[in-house]
Amino acid sequence: MSAAAPTARPELTPVERQSVARTLRNPRLLKTEVLAGLVVALALIPEAIAFSIIAGVDPRLGLFASFTMAVSIAFLGGRPAMISAATGAIALVIAPLVASHGVDYFIAAVILGGLFQVILGVTGVARLMRFIPRSVMVGFVNALAILIFMSQVPELVDVPFLVYPMVAVGLLIVFGLPRLTRAVPAPLVAIVVLTVFAVLANVLVPTVGDKGELPESLPSLFFPNVPLTLETLQIIAPFSLALAAVGLLESLMTAKLVDDITDTRSNKTRESWGQGTANIITGFFGGMGGCAMIGQTMINVKASGARTRISTFLAGIFLLVLVVVLGGIVALIPMAALVAVMIFVAIATFDWHSIQPGTLKRMPKSETTVMLATVIVTVWTHNLAIGVGVGVLVAMVAFARRVAHFVTVERTETTVDGDRHATYTVDGELFFASSNDLYTQFEYATDPHRVTIDLHGSHLWDASTIAALDAITEKYRTHGTEVTIVGLNEASTMMRERLGGKLGAGH
Repeated sequence: MSAAAPTARPELTPVERQSVARTLRNPRLLKTEVLAGLVVALALIPEAIAFSIIAGVDPRLGLFASFTMAVSIAFLGGRPAMISAATGAIALVIAPLVASHGVDYFIAAVILGGLFQVILGVTGVARLMRFIPRSVMVGFVNALAILIFMSQVPELVDVPFLVYPMVAVGLLIVFGLPRLTRAVPAPLVAIVVLTVFAVLANVLVPTVGDKGELPESLPSLFFPNVPLTLETLQIIAPFSLALAAVGLLESLMTAKLVDDITDTRSNKTRESWGQGTANIITGFFGGMGGCAMIGQTMINVKASGARTRISTFLAGIFLLVLVVVLGGIVALIPMAALVAVMIFVAIATFDWHSIQPGTLKRMPKSETTVMLATVIVTVWTHNLAIGVGVGVLVAMVAFARRVAHFVTVERTETTVDGDRHATYTVDGELFFASSNDLYTQFEYATDPHRVTIDLHGSHLWDASTIAALDAITEKYRTHGTEVTIVGLNEASTMMRERLGGKLGAGH
């Protein structure tokens, strides 16, 4: 009797890949998570130092923030495998407070900002994500890719010539190695190979150590020395609100992007209050606060293939071990290696399909305009939150214009026993953009003395529409015409009864 053929190992579903317990029992998946966490930790170090410099604080505040944010969000967050740490957006928002009032007020603002995020999270702010259209998401992703690339340009200016071939070799590794094997993350291989070369060849190129002094001790509890007064609240509250808004927007947008990449769903409400709690914890350990990092998340999810909270947790642990215990070795890593990794991330993040001629030709012009507005404003301001806000605003205006043009008014006239009667049939959604033109669609001077406006195919959405109907009936009244409005649905009838005739001539 012949032996039965071995059965093929079933492929894991995306949801199963997110399971921490399943990953811990699977050596292959666990190795992916561990190596991904290591790569992210190595890439986080120079960025955390750079963001600390932007904020005007000691590099330790950025490094400790990256550790506490990553470890905290690994347990509290709603999006597995997403990386949270000190970010440039938070640094830019909070930097003026450091300059004007010092580090203690800065840390107090981080803690209060975290509290605001918890409040926004539990009150359901994450549900607002459904109002962000796809064109804004595409613009957000493309702008992010451009910003990641632009952030690496300073590392390629006024540097020894050897930096350029080293970056080229790093790019060759990160793009080429996955074609041969995915056993080890290509970014990690690039970092190791270029570091070994730089050390053995004793070449003088910029290194991580040149970015700033690495801490030699563990983070400890920190309580900001600020007076607990209304004046202090007035000073820090505006910065805390800005931190909360920017941090949540970037985190929720990043979570949505990872959802698309991994074909899984995340808990946006949990992510919202989780970010807030992580910032509160970070503040009490003297960290500068943070939010989700798209670049590092793309390294973790897209470049390294991680899918669970394990990689996020290990990224924080590895970061602390690397800077505190192995700081001397980490300081030797050439910046060229990390530049190559980040350029790879930028190229992989950009949605190249969105700018292909065929796509642009098929896409409605309004959608392309929304995407471009998001990209241009984000790149110009270096602020993803402002860019997304402008993109959503442009999308709203474009949508309102489109819907407004769908309203039609058809006039019919009948004569019974010599008595003329005009009927206007209005079809479409009536709101501020469409109802403003409604007033001009009637023949006030030439219509008979009896006019019916049929709204069976319409819905009244706002006060502007009620005001427009009032203006129409009033205009007809001045011509001695009797107007009857029919066909209002229940909601429209209630709105007209509540507001009709009460808005005044100025509305």
